[in-house]
Amino acid sequence: MTARTPAEIEELARAQVVRDTRRTNQPLRTVIVQFWRHPSPYLLLVGLAGSSGVRVLVGGGSWWELTIPAILLALLPFVEWTVHVGILHWKPRRIAGVPVDPLISRKHRQHHANPRDIPLVFIPWQVALQLMPMFVFVAWLVTPTWSAMFTALLSMYVLLSAYEWMHYLLHSDYRPRSHWYRMVWRNHRLHHYKSEHYWFAVTTAGTADRLFGTYPDPSTVPTSPTVKLLHASE
Repeated sequence: MTARTPAEIEELARAQVVRDTRRTNQPLRTVIVQFWRHPSPYLLLVGLAGSSGVRVLVGGGSWWELTIPAILLALLPFVEWTVHVGILHWKPRRIAGVPVDPLISRKHRQHHANPRDIPLVFIPWQVALQLMPMFVFVAWLVTPTWSAMFTALLSMYVLLSAYEWMHYLLHSDYRPRSHWYRMVWRNHRLHHYKSEHYWFAVTTAGTADRLFGTYPDPSTVPTSPTVKLLHASE
């Protein structure tokens, strides 16, 4: 296959953006209904219901537990960036002779290949199930009391659910309205259609990207030939 010139790559990217912006403008109500046609939201709902129910049963707690959701919210952009770069964009490799290529990384490569395939937008149900015991362990590990543990667990599920909703919304046919949402929407399209090496934030308008140097001026970034086929050149 003949390699494309930079000008041809830019033209293909512009054509893709044009096709993407010709989508129907669905009302938010329709988008919400479609959100619940996928398994991941229900698994997250189970986690939310379970952690909130147990938190109520445990009762008690101290005022300082209010800092737990605040701290997790502050950490979210940086955790999101780290997971996106280190796990979702994981390059398949061998470690001690064993091939390592997690399911979530494979699914994310498929997501980049076809950003309009809505089922690929969601956390794979297998991964959502694996996160349940992992969240419990992490919450138990970093908190000193049962009440704090379930406060942390509930907060983690709230934030993960918010991430899942936002990522879905960005790929849905709902058009941006607020200035903040337009910025997040624009950045995510740059990540999918301009370069997979930048704009990793999903729930914020480039918070962690600005800190970690992955928020360049788009006009200075050439369109990547591998934006839809991660690691192809490697």
